[in-house]
Amino acid sequence: MAARRALKAVLVDLNGTLHIEDAAVPGAQEALKRLRAASVVIRFVTNTTKESKQDLLERLKKLEFDISEDEIFTSLTAARNLVEQKQVRPMLLVDDRALPDFTGVQTSDPNAVVIGLAPEHFHYQLLNQAFRLLLDGAPLIAIHKARYYKRKDGLALGPGPFVTALEYATDMKAIVVGKPEKTFFLEALRDTGCAPEEAIMIGDDCRDDVGGAQNTGMLGILVKTGKYRTADEEKINPPPYLTCESFPHAVDHILQHLL
Repeated sequence: MAARRALKAVLVDLNGTLHIEDAAVPGAQEALKRLRAASVVIRFVTNTTKESKQDLLERLKKLEFDISEDEIFTSLTAARNLVEQKQVRPMLLVDDRALPDFTGVQTSDPNAVVIGLAPEHFHYQLLNQAFRLLLDGAPLIAIHKARYYKRKDGLALGPGPFVTALEYATDMKAIVVGKPEKTFFLEALRDTGCAPEEAIMIGDDCRDDVGGAQNTGMLGILVKTGKYRTADEEKINPPPYLTCESFPHAVDHILQHLL
């Protein structure tokens, strides 16, 4: 890892870190205000594919988080960028609420498969349709491969198991665009003017949030909210820079020790 520089940017995961669906993590709004008062750039980076960026922003505003749209970088944005770069027509296996982020993208006569979290669409007929496209040479683009995520009613399967099933059936590898991919973190930092060595990531997913960030050259803080399970911090090497109870505790550490 490159030599550390003064901290200039903080990347923050959303669901599981600042909130869990429609409930804010206790103290998170006030902690965000304290972080904003420091001399750091803040970006909110999320793998969520259940809703468009606009719907996500409205959810956060209802929870009284002071966040603007240009501060949010989503894996949906990264996926759309890749689709446009490759000039393909995707079969979109995403939640209907995420479709606005693909407005204007040509999807008729698809020659690619884009898969995110789409519980209503993960059934045999549609997955088999995707399978046949892939056998005919279509690329498989995974918005991310998270194993599971946290809902109000408990943990739930993420898109990762379904992406892996298609990989297994077709003997091919998906192009992954969301966390923990290095390109995702670099894109999130691109307009901040900050190098990875000047940034820290706060998230509840040990592999995707913390491991991905640290592999890019950042520091990573794992919070014990959201999808965290006991001993998650032992699943990556090197381990998280810090494991703490929640986002407010992470902010306390940053303000006291890194600025």
